[in-house]
Amino acid sequence: MSNKPTRTDPLKDRLSRSREINITVTGRKSGRAISIPVWFVSQDNKLYLLPVSGSDTQWYKNVLKNPSLQIAAGSTKAERKVAPITDPKQVASVVEKFRAKYGASDVKKYYSTFDVAVLADLP
Repeated sequence: MSNKPTRTDPLKDRLSRSREINITVTGRKSGRAISIPVWFVSQDNKLYLLPVSGSDTQWYKNVLKNPSLQIAAGSTKAERKVAPITDPKQVASVVEKFRAKYGASDVKKYYSTFDVAVLADLP
């Protein structure tokens, strides 16, 4: 074994072992911090989120107004800027990533609309 220190990003490490994370968004009307448990896919230094009700999801509407959220995976927390994904082909790609991770039947059970997704860059 090597004695070299590994430079693993704590958030990426935690994401690789997590099935669910908490995101905290700023309420677009109240200005309050709102925390929600969500499923996610982490791939190629990117974090993909899929709002369960698509563009009608409240946390999605909040990040449109304030495109930043806090990600909490276990005890690891990080603030990230986010960008909406609205292109149908890109959204379909994110949906496929979710189906691959969580199973098509669970994605169908919990998600009702597939018109948007959200992307955050991981360092």
